[in-house]
Amino acid sequence: MSEASGVYDGSPAGSGGPLDLIVVGAASRDVTPEDPRGWRLGGAATYCSLTAARLGLRVGCVMGVDGPAADAEELASLEAAGVLVHRVALERGPVFENIERDGHRRQRWLSKCDRVPAAALPAEWRGTRGWLLGPVAGEVPPEWAKVASTRKDACVAVGWQGMLREFAADGWVKRVDPARSAILGVAGLVCASVDDVPPGVGLAELRAFAPRAAIFLTAGDRGGLAMRDERLVRYPAVPAPRVVDATGAGDVFLAALMVEWLLNGDVATSRALRFAAAAGSCAVAGAGIAGVPTEAQVAERLRLRASSGSPPGA
Repeated sequence: MSEASGVYDGSPAGSGGPLDLIVVGAASRDVTPEDPRGWRLGGAATYCSLTAARLGLRVGCVMGVDGPAADAEELASLEAAGVLVHRVALERGPVFENIERDGHRRQRWLSKCDRVPAAALPAEWRGTRGWLLGPVAGEVPPEWAKVASTRKDACVAVGWQGMLREFAADGWVKRVDPARSAILGVAGLVCASVDDVPPGVGLAELRAFAPRAAIFLTAGDRGGLAMRDERLVRYPAVPAPRVVDATGAGDVFLAALMVEWLLNGDVATSRALRFAAAAGSCAVAGAGIAGVPTEAQVAERLRLRASSGSPPGA
């Protein structure tokens, strides 16, 4: 891979060998006055690919980027962690203003997003076992379902949030009812925040849209809910010593679940939930992707949790 271009040229990721995971989505630009650019790079594709690489997977990322995002310094951090970033040029990329109030998030949109076509996938990456489709603004079209499920043993995860949004004319991002999708139909793991789901819609109702998946609804420092094989589990959060920026914590949680699935075969088990909750807890300690943890940091957070006498959780 050329660090200047970030385009895959056939070289292996991480410690070498075939890729473990392909992440697909657009990089969002999240408005903040704390960065001289006026924004930080975010989005599920950014957070999930970096998390998975730092937790031990060989990762390729098909990332839609608008002009400013294409040269963002954050992409160098992904590449330094071993992520092979295949940039897909977009005329429009998502730009959000995230507003946190009383532990809940609202978003304003400043730019919509073009689609990231499946034809953008490098031929060398076809046939990878692990896939994480992470739309933030509906930019991952249904054609990715066929690409991701080529292998019979494919492991497909979906960040549902970008499929549960509409960009309303008043500038606010509004929740919409879930709809059937080819992408959800092939998913074995689906994750969303309780803030992404319309009021009154629970896990039982969501099951109809993702019939094969373990489904997770995250609720920040309140933990969350998981459903696998019709069994409903409430899991606790792992306390964070301090919270700097909660943006991306749900994406880190999802990516950590994917790591457990691919490396250990665990989906919605107590072990997987503890690991993912600890990763999400680490993520809030830094601004933007600076909070994305390493494997050692997650292990230390779990050790501290155990030594504090916290209950084992789900």
